[in-house]
Amino acid sequence: MSLVNEQWEFIKDLAKLIAKAEELGFMLTGGELQRPKEMQELYFKRGSSKTMNSNHLRRLAQDYNIFLDGKLCYDKTKLKPLGDYWESLHEYNRWGGNFKSILDTPHFERNAP
Repeated sequence: MSLVNEQWEFIKDLAKLIAKAEELGFMLTGGELQRPKEMQELYFKRGSSKTMNSNHLRRLAQDYNIFLDGKLCYDKTKLKPLGDYWESLHEYNRWGGNFKSILDTPHFERNAP
């Protein structure tokens, strides 16, 4: 599948995620979708990212500010139902709450080949 088609499928899944988040009582506000290489280098150098091959560089990752009961929430236990839903939408979808190297609960990505 071409990159632009993969991005389209990713965005459609994000729309489903936003609807599910509201159903579960979360409110999402925009975070980072596209990330320039220079920003990725900065995140990598300071340890906020473990890779220089982030899916943000290909516009296949989205970070959200996630609120529950009016408070910012990045608690893995509380967000797990949302992360599980995300991963159920497509075999390439990965939630940052399940990453092995770093806990990144506001991160949702499509890890397409």
